[in-house]
Amino acid sequence: MAWFKKTKEIKADRKVKIPEGLWIKCDNCKEIVYRKEIEKNLKVCPKCNYHFRISARERLKLLIDDGSFSEFDENLSSGDPLDFRDTLPYKDRLRDNKQKSGLSEAVISGDALIKGSSVSIAVMDFSFMGGSMGAVVGEKVSRSAERSIEKKHPLITVSSSGGARMQEGIFSLMQMAKVSAAIGKLKDNGMLYVSVLCDPTFGGVTASFAMLGDIIIAEPKSLIGFAGPRVIEQTIKQTLPDEFQRADFLLEHGLIDMVVDRKNLKETLAKIFDHLK
Repeated sequence: MAWFKKTKEIKADRKVKIPEGLWIKCDNCKEIVYRKEIEKNLKVCPKCNYHFRISARERLKLLIDDGSFSEFDENLSSGDPLDFRDTLPYKDRLRDNKQKSGLSEAVISGDALIKGSSVSIAVMDFSFMGGSMGAVVGEKVSRSAERSIEKKHPLITVSSSGGARMQEGIFSLMQMAKVSAAIGKLKDNGMLYVSVLCDPTFGGVTASFAMLGDIIIAEPKSLIGFAGPRVIEQTIKQTLPDEFQRADFLLEHGLIDMVVDRKNLKETLAKIFDHLK
């Protein structure tokens, strides 16, 4: 009779340990994707074409010719004019962000070549205090515009920012006027200015140099605006349209000139320079 009795099998615990960070969840389609596949695809989701945020250094590597970048003002760093403190003293927050990002500030600026064309370029990095614009960011972007005038070549800015930096109060807000004046002078001298908008671009950056480009380009699905959708809905007491403030919505309503995939951005910029020289 023992032949007909089921015996309990003792199974060993065979849990497979998956290395941490091997997979990543897309912020847009919520699919779980192999991290190396995304990195191979220039940090763009292969499922839905969502463009993940990348660092300023990664951005420069994608856009400019190898070995052509000459950085300026890399040692400029913010002070603490207001002795500001929130959950942390501002000085401590700056120190922590410098260590985390490996940058001295939220923008990298310099001169470079793109497919052989000389440009001045300023690239923001969201990992440094949300890419916020303080006095140093405004100064570096303004100096980039001045170099563009001096050397008679185009200016490119790549924006990814939450807006003006509250820890510097009026000093950060004044950067909007300062940078806008520098861009105005650039245009008065007949120099081309191309603004590239990445996810996200908001606040004082949108309200100043990011939207002043002769040509404004955005990466697909980038969130671009001044105030956030939730704040707008609460203010106007209306439900906003689908995809409101996304790059394609802005293109459809005439606020930007083109939406370009990351893999095509360098080639697109080179064509613009060739046509408008």
